[in-house]
Amino acid sequence: YGVMGLDFSYSIAVAEELGHIRCGGIPMAIGVQAAMSTPALTRFGSDELKKQFLVPTIAGDVVACLGVSEAGAGSDVANIKTTAVKKGNEYIINGGKMWTTLGCQADWMCLLANTSEGPPHHNKSLICLPMNLPGIHVAKKIDKLSMRSLDTAQIFFEDVWVPRKNLIGEEGKGFTYQMLQFQEERLWGAASVLTPLETVIRETVAYTGQRAVFSRPVLHNQAVHFHLAELATDLELLRSLLHHSVALYVEGHDVTKFASMAKLKAGRLAREVTDSCLQFWGGMGFTSKVLVSRLYRDLRLVSIGGGTDETMLSIICKYMETLPSK
Repeated sequence: YGVMGLDFSYSIAVAEELGHIRCGGIPMAIGVQAAMSTPALTRFGSDELKKQFLVPTIAGDVVACLGVSEAGAGSDVANIKTTAVKKGNEYIINGGKMWTTLGCQADWMCLLANTSEGPPHHNKSLICLPMNLPGIHVAKKIDKLSMRSLDTAQIFFEDVWVPRKNLIGEEGKGFTYQMLQFQEERLWGAASVLTPLETVIRETVAYTGQRAVFSRPVLHNQAVHFHLAELATDLELLRSLLHHSVALYVEGHDVTKFASMAKLKAGRLAREVTDSCLQFWGGMGFTSKVLVSRLYRDLRLVSIGGGTDETMLSIICKYMETLPSK
């Protein structure tokens, strides 16, 4: 299908390298293609679907998006309301999606929809949905705090007919497929912050070493120097957790707990590093001319997108409840 046959660790290496781009939107756009919209299709899709959707996506000829979140169901995936009702050899789709990254320009969507009236964890399916079908309405491009180079859409579906052969894998397994897909998305998300945070710490050290307040460099204040040292240490701990998680994932292990921990720590560390460093830059940090102010805005999304901090904590707690007692 045009792939290089490399394991997932190479995707993480790419995610870290994309961090050299001095904004969050472009790396995230690539992440949506590589780690959010396509893993389920790659793992469970039919040969026909892969040729139709995966091949041009890998080649970069088409844009893919992920249709999961809704106005009343963000991190609560089981609560989605969009339906895909069977009629002959087709599904009729009604409902809508919210916060859809790349939704304004996508050629196809990996859509999660309810395909039966069964229990919420067993009534959902993933469907490859071409975005040029009648009845698909991109309502608006959402105006956001950050990631402004990346379009995010609200989309409605009104009697959209799509062939049932566009189903990814088995009907009713969509929730399970999406949870597996989330592992790669969350690991990618953690990897995507490493290089930007390393860069902003390094640039802050350089700036505070030159910026003088009360006749001496800001960096020469022990509180500043020590805090930057702690942030650099936390960043390396996150890197170690991420690489450990990826190694286990490549070996075929379920890393839901570790991926959730890495995603949680990445979001919180992104907030702490950018907030602290912006403070050390003083008034200059509050301008749009420096990287720290952009990362302060762009990386704030990491604690929300792909599952909030609170959702990650809930997942981690469930794994803790299954730990054997001493």
